[in-house]
Amino acid sequence: MSAGCLRWMLSQTVRAACGGGSGYWTPASRFTISSDRSNIAASSWRWSPFSTTVEEDTDQTPAPKKKKNPHGGATVGSVGRKIPEQHIQVISEAGENLGTMHRADVIRIMDEKGLKLVLLNQNKDPPVYKLMSGKQIHEEQLRLREKQKAKAAPVQVKELTFSSGIAPHDLTTKWKQVESWLEKKHHVRITLRSGRAAPDVNLDASLGQMVQQMGMTVGFVSKPTVIRNGQAAMCILRPPSPKELSQKNNLSADSSSKTSQSKPESKTDTTEESAQQ
Repeated sequence: MSAGCLRWMLSQTVRAACGGGSGYWTPASRFTISSDRSNIAASSWRWSPFSTTVEEDTDQTPAPKKKKNPHGGATVGSVGRKIPEQHIQVISEAGENLGTMHRADVIRIMDEKGLKLVLLNQNKDPPVYKLMSGKQIHEEQLRLREKQKAKAAPVQVKELTFSSGIAPHDLTTKWKQVESWLEKKHHVRITLRSGRAAPDVNLDASLGQMVQQMGMTVGFVSKPTVIRNGQAAMCILRPPSPKELSQKNNLSADSSSKTSQSKPESKTDTTEESAQQ
């Protein structure tokens, strides 16, 4: 075998071992392959999980934040004309049960009378709604706010103790203090002690009479009762309820009407007596 054939066989063997194909291995081709490999490595690094690049997702939209109720608890509001149920139980603005109605008929009544629809009970089948005017909704909202304020604020109990032999001037000063506490919606615990000189047997009755001498209407959390083995009496006062105030006003109106009716009779009697004389 000649030396040329031997060199050709060796060159083919080396080229096959290096992965080369047919053709020649030039420096330019080596540069192209190395640049391609660097581009592939750079791209793989760019999208690696350790990359700091942040992708923007334009498809996702932030969820709208729910508005919080500033007053908390139950609220009263109109549902508008979008009634989710087909049949609902309806209460009229006067409190009358209209029975189960179709939402189209309810909307017709709302348009005719200028009323609004308020949800009362979602758990019943069918749900219960009430027709209300704007004024009724406003008044109900105010009532709920006052009720929530009363629940949130704890009731303070003030204490006052005095003897059964207290002077009238001092008792008047005590009652003024009690009235100021009651106006601030506080409760007042009053304790009446037995006097040293002459002990009072009916301390509960004496305490009740003293309370009646106050210049304002009061309510009782607990009425006058005897405590400490008869040595004292105690009661707890509270601000009057609207019902108690109305009853007090009715009694005062009746008493004033009776006095006004009795006065003309006395005048006629005096005139007749003067005429006879």
